[in-house]
Amino acid sequence: MASLKDLKNRIASVKSTQKITKAMQMVAAAKLRRAQEAAEAARPYAERMGQVLTALGTAYAGREDAPPLLAGTGKDQVHLLVVATGERGLAGGFNSSIARLARETAQKLLSEGKTVKILTVGRKGNDILKRLFADKIVETISFRDVRVLGYANAATVGEKILAMFAAGEFDVATLFFSRFRSVISQIPTAQQLIPAKLEAPAEGAPAATLHYEYEPDEEAILTDLLPRNISVQVFRALLENNASFFGAQMSAMDNATRNAGDMIKNLTLVYNRQRQAQITKELIEIISGAEAL
Repeated sequence: MASLKDLKNRIASVKSTQKITKAMQMVAAAKLRRAQEAAEAARPYAERMGQVLTALGTAYAGREDAPPLLAGTGKDQVHLLVVATGERGLAGGFNSSIARLARETAQKLLSEGKTVKILTVGRKGNDILKRLFADKIVETISFRDVRVLGYANAATVGEKILAMFAAGEFDVATLFFSRFRSVISQIPTAQQLIPAKLEAPAEGAPAATLHYEYEPDEEAILTDLLPRNISVQVFRALLENNASFFGAQMSAMDNATRNAGDMIKNLTLVYNRQRQAQITKELIEIISGAEAL
């Protein structure tokens, strides 16, 4: 059984840990609001770009002169998995849930005889996936030293993906990230980037009644929008990840603070019982000694 001094030191240690987790929870809560606003502001632009690409790309369905980023290579053999995670931990299952979805997808593709390549965006994704797929990871892009994520950071990832596609290194590219829903709910998501996934109209939705005339022509617009769309979708994923990370960290640190409080109560109870037992033992020894005299 631990001594009173050991119990006292342990209680002090848990209290110090509780102060740290409480401070981290407050910091995450302060950063969450700004990250959530940025993620929600990026959604309409990314969704609208998808709608424009769908409107323009429908005319090229099945045509041989369709842009490569829209039609793909015509094969489905080599898959590039772009796994976007956080740079730090202490956020519950945020990083592991994204990596799990990517791992399950990679294992499924490998079982079908496909070739898998992995591009990790974020240090934690690389740390998790290299245990099983170290030979599949082609590169890791880290934004650990970046204080505020911007479009330029996403453009770096987008240019890397486009360069690999232009070099014929893959046929299909899929982006993995966590979509922010609430503080306690982040949804691991897989989004196909190349070939561009045209959005199907929702069931029961009214047909479009407006006809748009594009200037310059559709081909010129697609030539400009398709490469830009890669960076836009990556940027949206990074913002969604950022909000999801702070939401998950806030929830995880709140749970850790509560658990530390419960542990302090239990340790204090054990300390008081042991101290009372020790006092009782000393009193018995004093009384027994007095009676012996």
